[in-house]
This record gives sequence, structure tokens and C-alpha cells, in this order.
Amino acid sequence: MDILNLLGTTLGLGLAAGLRLYATVLALGVALRMEWLTLPSELAPLQVLAHPAVLAVAGVMYVMEFVTDKVPWLDSAWDAAHTVIRPLGAAGLALTAFGQMDPAARVGLALLCGGVALSSHATKAATRLAVNQSPEPVSNAGLSLLGDAAVPAFVWFTMEHPVLTLVVSVVVLVVFFWILTRIVKLLRSGWAALRRRWSTA
Repeated sequence: MDILNLLGTTLGLGLAAGLRLYATVLALGVALRMEWLTLPSELAPLQVLAHPAVLAVAGVMYVMEFVTDKVPWLDSAWDAAHTVIRPLGAAGLALTAFGQMDPAARVGLALLCGGVALSSHATKAATRLAVNQSPEPVSNAGLSLLGDAAVPAFVWFTMEHPVLTLVVSVVVLVVFFWILTRIVKLLRSGWAALRRRWSTA
């Protein structure tokens, strides 16, 4: 596997896991179990995701996340709890995927995957926190359903077209960082306004 394929696979898995870790593991596991996906020899260790025990755990956790992610504010609490879990899970996924590689390269790719996952997770969490400021539930549920659909599709795209995924991932990361900075500014201004209101009350 050449460097572009490696980077594309790493960034793609990191982005997907940062948004929905359990959906990423479940989508890969089911695709491998049903033989919808054929792994290149370099990624053969990922076949472990098709094990029934892994599928069962990922399935239970995905159902929990699916339900929790539809409830305003509870979704933000879930995201807060997963600020460490998703990047670590993404790094573990990379360590498994590249298990046949040189240890130094393997660790480097795992760190990259975890860092990308942290970026996508932070943007997702900040976006949902901002949307939760709105009293109507439609936008919150809509964003959640969009993530539910996008992650399995992106996992498939990553495994089938890693070089294209590299290009898409770089663009998505740039957009993520831009969105994150805008949302952070919005949340800061809202918090400042709230503090002023409390101080004059």
C-alpha cells in the first residue's frame, strides 16, 4: 500500500470515528462479515471487526448513541464523555488496521488517525452544542440523522477509494476547522451576554 492510500485510509477512518466511533466499527464489521468489502492484504487485521463479539458490542453501543444523539443536551453530554473515547478508539482502529506495518510507522499513523478524530469530534460536538441553543428539535434530529447516514457511506468510500478520500478529507478538515472557529466565537459571545445578564439581574 503506497503512502497516498495509507494517508487516505488513515484520514478517512479518523474522520468517521470522530463523528460516530461505534457506527464506524459496526459498518466495517458488517461489511466484512457479509463479504461486501474485500480488504487489501495490508489491512487484513481489520477482519477482526467481523467477529460476532465485536459486532455485538459495537451494535449495542451504536443503538445507545443513535438514541442519545437525538435528544437535545443529552447529545452534548454524550459528546463530552466521548471527547477522549473517540480519538482513542480511532487510534486503536488504526493500530489494528496497520498491524502488519513497521511499529514506528504504525504508531505515527495511529496518532494521526486519533488527531483527525479529535478534530472531527470537536467540530461535531461544538456544532450540536450551538444547535441546542435553538428551542426547536428539528435541526438537532436532522443533523443527527445526517451523521447516521454519512458515516457508513464515508467508511465505504474510504475503503474503496483511499486516494480520493485523502483529497476529500483534507477539504473536510479545512471546513471543520473553519466551522469550529466560528462556533467557538458564537458560544463565547453567547456566554459573555449571559454573564452580563446575570451581573445586571
